[in-house]
Amino acid sequence: MTTLQKNPRAFTHIDTWVFDLDNTLYPHHVNLWQQVDARIGEFISAHLKISAEQARVIQKDYYRRYGTSMRGMMTEHGVRADDYLAYVHQIDHSPLEPNPAMGAAIARLPGRKLILTNGSVDHVDKVLDRLGIAGQFEAVFDIIAAELEPKPAPQTYQKFLRDHRVDPATSAMFEDLARNLVVPHELGMTTVLVVPDGTREVVREDWELEGRGADHVDHVTDDLTGFLQGLT
Repeated sequence: MTTLQKNPRAFTHIDTWVFDLDNTLYPHHVNLWQQVDARIGEFISAHLKISAEQARVIQKDYYRRYGTSMRGMMTEHGVRADDYLAYVHQIDHSPLEPNPAMGAAIARLPGRKLILTNGSVDHVDKVLDRLGIAGQFEAVFDIIAAELEPKPAPQTYQKFLRDHRVDPATSAMFEDLARNLVVPHELGMTTVLVVPDGTREVVREDWELEGRGADHVDHVTDDLTGFLQGLT
């Protein structure tokens, strides 16, 4: 499934390709993020000495209000980012399988390829290694590079563009959360929303699946590999 919004921006002028990581470079139904999600709840419960149910409420509230639960825990409770990231990314990456077809499609894209993620470089490295596409990307801009300000904060995208000398007018952004495409679109980037395969079960909040018809979403696909193959 690939859909176009009204008057979508095209790709003929694109020389820089920017990808989110989780639920974008691997399918939603792998539910790898579900493991991270559970670890976040455990961290909050232990740190605040509250029940799992209470921690869940706080976790999702902070996620929506701050962009990441980590940012909420830092702001509200003085949590150290290093401690948080080290704990929540201790997950089993084995559900990820090599994806040589996607790697080949990314390799054929003309120009630079970068990753912009709210995760950590360590997590990125493990995911790319499992997918077999570690050599396809010039650089990773993670939550540490963003000075712990997660997407969709405007300053995060602006810092990314400055640090890597990216021209948004000739760039494309691939994301699984529509709200994280608002600022890129405003900056002039061509935007692609990667959504779950409708035939597979996924674990997501309802609000995470919203926004497919939003004006700041130029293209929608549930098959990133096929979409990229179609571009080349």
